[in-house]
Amino acid sequence: MGTRGFKKPERDLQMSSNDFVIRANNLSKCYQIYDAPHDRLKQFTLPRMQKLVGIKQEQYFKEFWALKDVSFEIKRGETVGIIGRNGSGKSTLLQLICGTLTPSNGTVEINGRVAALLELGSGFNPEYSGRDNIYMYASVLGLSTEEVDKRYEKIVAFADIGDFIEQAIKTYSSGMTMRLAFAVIAHVDADILVIDEALAVGDAIFTQKCMRFLRRFMEFGTVLFVSHDVNAINNMCQQSIWLSDGEIRMFADAEKVSKEYTQYCNQEVYGESVKLNSIKKPKVLDDKSKQTRRR
Repeated sequence: MGTRGFKKPERDLQMSSNDFVIRANNLSKCYQIYDAPHDRLKQFTLPRMQKLVGIKQEQYFKEFWALKDVSFEIKRGETVGIIGRNGSGKSTLLQLICGTLTPSNGTVEINGRVAALLELGSGFNPEYSGRDNIYMYASVLGLSTEEVDKRYEKIVAFADIGDFIEQAIKTYSSGMTMRLAFAVIAHVDADILVIDEALAVGDAIFTQKCMRFLRRFMEFGTVLFVSHDVNAINNMCQQSIWLSDGEIRMFADAEKVSKEYTQYCNQEVYGESVKLNSIKKPKVLDDKSKQTRRR
């Protein structure tokens, strides 16, 4: 998603320390991994029988901790980036914040309405029309039918997908699906927006429309922005959370986190001794050199 010319708002230093919208305290999420389908049945039945007869209860699954003791606080009006490699726990954290997952340990407190644009098409029923999905998605986000009625025309105008609004979502391109999803979350009076890189599938004109909306929203609302693009993080965010193997490796100023994260990624590729500015850029040949080489 392009962010050229995007100016991030200055942080309000007079804000109360208690004016938080998201607070995570030792937040953890564990998944049970089974080697075979029958192990799930064993886990459901055998430990109970073992307990009844007084023998040691066996465990028929492996534990995978997607998040481990994550703690942080985000205040109202802040824009925070979340970066990390695939499998670092970003999606799990966002789903816990949005309430689509429950934590295994710890707590997450949310003060305000959350609207999320995560996996493309999530929240939509592909068999239903765009019109029907607007009402269903907005109701999930907390609006009544009457409230959606009042905003429907603005949502349709923002999405700008023409007559496709009456067609089933399964006939939409990825860009059209993203347009409709963003149009809905832009009109539900959210306090917190959770945005991932789904915006990347939009065309340049619509992306600029989204950025204008985000610029206005960031004046009073809170944004969590997930991206692999450190330049986008730096342009949009005041702070960043770097997740690694389910843990917070760093939570600090966005540019500082991006620099450390880039250094880490370069070391993974080029070796431990590499420095951030030591990687040589590919040599660009001028026209004269190209002609000489072709000879």
